[in-house]
Amino acid sequence: MLKGSCLCGAVRWTFDGIPESATACNCTACRRYGTLWAYDNEGERIKIAGETQAYVRGKALSFNFCRACGCVAYWRSLTSNDKGQRRIAVNLRLAEDPAVIAAIPIDHFDGLDTFDDLPRDGRCVSDMWF
Repeated sequence: MLKGSCLCGAVRWTFDGIPESATACNCTACRRYGTLWAYDNEGERIKIAGETQAYVRGKALSFNFCRACGCVAYWRSLTSNDKGQRRIAVNLRLAEDPAVIAAIPIDHFDGLDTFDDLPRDGRCVSDMWF
């Protein structure tokens, strides 16, 4: 079980298992937040604990922050798919043990211009720490 928390520990998340990949998005929000996302459906492998403040961007997502320390903990879809599922993603930069996620490959998403997945370039999470 992968665990993460904000800087002060008030908001925590768990991810059951290890994600197949992490996503680096270049949209105007994600590049400013400096996040690396791991996705699933709400109520499945991802569990959230603690109170957050949401910043709702458009009609698609809410970015959820710790009210005390300001860390971006996760985003949540505001709509459900045709199966009634809502997507959620946790910020892997908040992982409690960086060594556990170091080898996860990075997927790049062009959320700024094309809204397309980009080819993998061989980098992994440990390459993105700096």
